[in-house]
Amino acid sequence: MQTLQVDLGERSYPIHIGERLIDRSDLFASKIRGRQVAIVTNETVAPLYLDRLASTLSGYAVTPIILPDGESHKNWETLQLIFDALLGARHDRNTTVVALGGGVIGDMAGFAAASYQRGVDFIQVPTTLLSQVDSSVGGKTGINHPLGKNMIGAFYQPRAVVIDTATLATLPSRELSAGLAEVIKYGLICDEPFLTWLEANIDRIRSLDSLALTEAIHRSCAAKAKVVNADERESGVRATLNLGHTFGHAIETHMGYGVWLHGEAVSAGTVMALEMSSQLGWIGQADRDRAIRLLQRAGLPVVPPAEMQPQDFLEHMAVDKKVLDGRLRLVLLRQMGAAVVTGDFPRGVLETTLSADYGAMTEHLGA
Repeated sequence: MQTLQVDLGERSYPIHIGERLIDRSDLFASKIRGRQVAIVTNETVAPLYLDRLASTLSGYAVTPIILPDGESHKNWETLQLIFDALLGARHDRNTTVVALGGGVIGDMAGFAAASYQRGVDFIQVPTTLLSQVDSSVGGKTGINHPLGKNMIGAFYQPRAVVIDTATLATLPSRELSAGLAEVIKYGLICDEPFLTWLEANIDRIRSLDSLALTEAIHRSCAAKAKVVNADERESGVRATLNLGHTFGHAIETHMGYGVWLHGEAVSAGTVMALEMSSQLGWIGQADRDRAIRLLQRAGLPVVPPAEMQPQDFLEHMAVDKKVLDGRLRLVLLRQMGAAVVTGDFPRGVLETTLSADYGAMTEHLGA
């Protein structure tokens, strides 16, 4: 097991990474203050891991809460199911909410914990690669709105993050690839040597090589923790973690939540951010193509939906959380391994980016 620390003063917490950590009661006991525990999971994950985690927590009064699976259920109606269960079982302020699942479960369980009786403890047990390397770390919680993704929520840090890498053995290959979009992101925005390492090891990761997976998760979490330590509430550098997300969220919202997986939309959005960075003269086409090839090798889409027009993107991007005083800001690359958040770009460059022929651009690169 490897352990990292997110250093946020009295809100600091550990990130444990290793195999079969779901069975380690000691990792949970030190972070549970009361006798009540609610395990929030979904219909897909529950048959795989709920009984094991409940057994690990057998010394507590455990309430299982099983939600429908999928991004389309990340809404107020599903959130109410968590509150219904907590109130129905009379959970008090000393309860601990445990999120067992992917990013949707982590976001909703965290938001419920932030809201229930004005805040109770919660622990993240992420079971997808995307949630292990991104959404479980940093305290972003929330739900979607029909007009925008993740527009309703709270910053609320967990007491611990327990990453059991063995859960990835049951993860569909499409979900594994979706998680790799966030892993690749770290190399692009702040760690070019990690990008080089990924180019050499992407096939090992996709074949679930234990050492390669653990290294990729560890380096991703270390990068995320460093950024969160410096900027917990996304007032500055933390926004760079959203490379490709403004374009990607527009895809998710327009196509309908869950049609494109989050990582798939981020991948296509990252290609758009790379193209815009190239159009501005900040990175060369060779750098742009290098990143696109890696996304392709990860099994990810690199072309936005054909049915989306530039105006569709603009309408959805207008309600992005990085819009300030009516001005759209984007995460772009000054160079490989160095991202910036900026609203200082010519409108024409954005329009060129939105209307580019990504099919023709990426077709010759191959996987």
